[in-house]
Amino acid sequence: MTHTLTHSKNSTNQSKTVFGLIGAGGFAREVMPFLSEYISIATQANIETTYQIFFVETSPTQKEINGYPLISIKEFLAIECYERFFNIAIGDSKVRERIAKQCIESGAKPMTIQSPNSIVYDCNEIGEGAILCAHTMITSNAKIGKFFHSNIYSYVAHDCVIGDYVTFAPNVHCNGNVHIQNHAYIGTDAIIKEGSMSKPLVIGEGAVVGMGAVVTKDVPPYTTVVGNPAKPHNKS
Repeated sequence: MTHTLTHSKNSTNQSKTVFGLIGAGGFAREVMPFLSEYISIATQANIETTYQIFFVETSPTQKEINGYPLISIKEFLAIECYERFFNIAIGDSKVRERIAKQCIESGAKPMTIQSPNSIVYDCNEIGEGAILCAHTMITSNAKIGKFFHSNIYSYVAHDCVIGDYVTFAPNVHCNGNVHIQNHAYIGTDAIIKEGSMSKPLVIGEGAVVGMGAVVTKDVPPYTTVVGNPAKPHNKS
C-alpha cells in the first residue's frame, strides 16, 4: 500500500498537485510523515484537487521507500500537473542549493515543512523551503534565510539572524542575538552563547560547529570549532 494521495474523482492535469521530498536518506524518512500529514489535511480541505506525494532522488535504485513512491528528479519535474511543490531533505547545504535552483528554474515551488508539534512564536521571518522538525522552536523576532534545516529538539531564540542553507543537527541551542551566515553547520548538542543587540555573536559562512561544542566567541568563516569552550579544530 502506498501513500500517494488521490482524493478527487477529477484526475485531470488541471487539478493535480504534486509534492516532492528530495532525498531518501534517514533525515528524509523522518520528515516524510509530517509532510504526509499536512497533505492529508489539505486534501480534506479541497476535494476538487488530486494530490500526489513522492520521495525524489537524482538516480533512484528502488521504486518505493516506506510505502511512498520514489522517482528521479527528472521524472518529478516532468509530471504534467497544475502545481508542483518541493523541499530538500539533504544535509549537504551546497547540494541543497544546487537542487533548489534546478527545481525553481523548472517551475517547481519551494514549500516549508513544519512538524505539527514545532513552535513558532511572533514576528519571525522564515525563508522559503525551511524544514522544522519535531519539538523544534523559533521564539520571537528571528530572521531566517532559505532552506533552513532545524532538526529535532533544536531552537532559535530571539533576535537571531540566520542565513541561507544553514543546518542545525538535533538539539542545537541557539540563544538570542546570534548571527549565523550562509551554509554554516551546527552539530548535535551544540550550545551557542547569547550575543547582544550591539554585538551579536557571529558564526561565519561555511563554518562548522562540532557536536557538543559550546560557542562563546565569534567563529570565522569556513572554520571548524570543537570543545568547551569551542576552539578551532587542529586537523594535524
